Amino acid sequence: MKVTVLYLLLLFNACFAVAQQRQYSTTNSNAIKYYARAGESLDSRQYSEALNLLKQAIEADPNFVEAHAQLGDLYRLQQQYGQARSEYVKVTELKPDFSRSIYLKLGEIEISSGQYTSAKQHLEKYITYPNITAKDNYYARKLLADCDFSLNALQHPVAFKPVNLGAEINTANDEYLPVATADEGTLIFTRKIDNNEDFYKSLKQNSRWSTASNLSRVINTPDYNEGAQSISQDGKYLFFTGCNRPDGLGRCDIYVSKRSGEDWSKPFNLTSPINSPGWESQPSISADGRTLYFVSNRKGGYGGYDIWKSTVTGRGWSEPENLGPNINTALDEQSPFIHPDDSTFYFCSNGWPGLGGKDLFVSRLGKDGKWQKPENLGYPINSGGDENGLTLTANGNYAFFASNALGGYGGYDIYTFELPAALRPRSVTYVKGTVTDAQTQRPIEAIVEIIDLGTNQPVFKDLSSASQGDFLATLTSGKNYALNISKSGYLFYSDNFSLKGHDATKSYNVSVNMNPIEIGGKVILKNIFFDTNSFALKEESKTELKLIADFLAMNPQVRIEISGHTDNVGTDVSNQKLSENRAKSVYEYLNVHGVNAAKLVYKGYGKAQPVVPNTNADNRAKNRRTEFKVISK
Repeated sequence: MKVTVLYLLLLFNACFAVAQQRQYSTTNSNAIKYYARAGESLDSRQYSEALNLLKQAIEADPNFVEAHAQLGDLYRLQQQYGQARSEYVKVTELKPDFSRSIYLKLGEIEISSGQYTSAKQHLEKYITYPNITAKDNYYARKLLADCDFSLNALQHPVAFKPVNLGAEINTANDEYLPVATADEGTLIFTRKIDNNEDFYKSLKQNSRWSTASNLSRVINTPDYNEGAQSISQDGKYLFFTGCNRPDGLGRCDIYVSKRSGEDWSKPFNLTSPINSPGWESQPSISADGRTLYFVSNRKGGYGGYDIWKSTVTGRGWSEPENLGPNINTALDEQSPFIHPDDSTFYFCSNGWPGLGGKDLFVSRLGKDGKWQKPENLGYPINSGGDENGLTLTANGNYAFFASNALGGYGGYDIYTFELPAALRPRSVTYVKGTVTDAQTQRPIEAIVEIIDLGTNQPVFKDLSSASQGDFLATLTSGKNYALNISKSGYLFYSDNFSLKGHDATKSYNVSVNMNPIEIGGKVILKNIFFDTNSFALKEESKTELKLIADFLAMNPQVRIEISGHTDNVGTDVSNQKLSENRAKSVYEYLNVHGVNAAKLVYKGYGKAQPVVPNTNADNRAKNRRTEFKVISK
């Protein structure tokens, strides 16, 4: 033991001798001794001891510049930013050119505490120094842009009145990353208990959230963290992040689980190309379920964490595509949220000008199909700290977020607030429907597809649930849509509807009775379109024509008659000819596109088979139709 103590004393004396030889701003031997010992404590990560030693060094000589700088760094390491700033300012007062990095550190700290004028002065001083690296120069100028933006934003605050969701949702633990279904009937969020993250859910009952409960023991695990989730608009699919799981490809991967009755299916790893040996997290699924946005640090990005997207194809998920320089920067972009309008995108970033840390931004899809440069959500929605995890209700009027800076129940709590009108997405509503057997009234699991008639593009495709026959689709307001429902053994259902003038705050409800295939069974093809007095098929008819082809392929024994019908306007001869030509146009299109002619016949009936009396314009429109009838099966 004596040898050991002697060795340590000799080692300390040697270090102290070296310290004495260095050129310090002080000649006080006690100050230098304390400073040297503090350095040893820092090397061994004994931060409390180093803190006391640095204070003793400064007490021995209050003008000891190196000790003030070291103490500032230690306070900064421990996130005691106010004390760190005081020490750095003291350094600049004692010796303005002691270290240029002091000015960059001051700028960072002052931005985080909202001292933008002072931060700007220090950052402008920093960039006057020669030979600054390109990386540091970029970062300093980015911080200067933060200062300029912030000083303006403080003069133009936006409305922001956050409301805590209450004890039914929030506890003394951390609650964060909330997402709601389109009908706002279910809220799913992450709760962290003893470093374990799990999902919880709450149901809205009589305009109040119920006490949150564990989402599912199939998804939540005691050994791994589950978090950063996105729920499909109908509440049937949950995309989430799972870390360090045995079936993972990297540190964190993206998984999906499907609701099964009252529980959820076993999570499925989305694998390659979405997941990689890197880090994938924070998924956000589009309203039509076909595009997944997520965060990754994979190769090919702009630096740090970037936002990527992948789209469902006939072969599975496509190779992920970086969202590009109008979204991603050399720093970090995270927490993507694609609104159900599919053209308004929210995320957080510390790479675009903001108020400090990570701010919330919104980008809108341009007419060229590219995301436009983002808009900061403004002050006081954003602050000098980190803001992230913003999600919206389907109608776009309210947002959910988590914060630990607003009081509450402890840790991070979940809040909601009314989003300023200028920051809202386009108006959307949701269609809720049920599919049942027309004879038994039992629910049917059928393919439900909704097509935007303006673009002739599908905007929703999914199965109605087997247990209840229900489906829910979020759609942009003010448009016309086609609704097609099909199932093997049943006549398919064809209809169209308009959301022009529909109150976007209310759902558009549909009840569909599916008829089993029987000889004589008829389907009115409501999405076959012709111009007046023309038998040339319009472009928007092609989706329905494909549906007929799929129906015949799904039911190979079925043979149908395609028929054309008119109203009573015009001569009998002209009506008969027009109806026959329209039926023939459908017949020929199907035949050219792969349907065996032996499965088809066509016939025109003119005005002979009206479905309603030809007494007004609406009725006459209903009588002008194309339909098919099962003639054998």
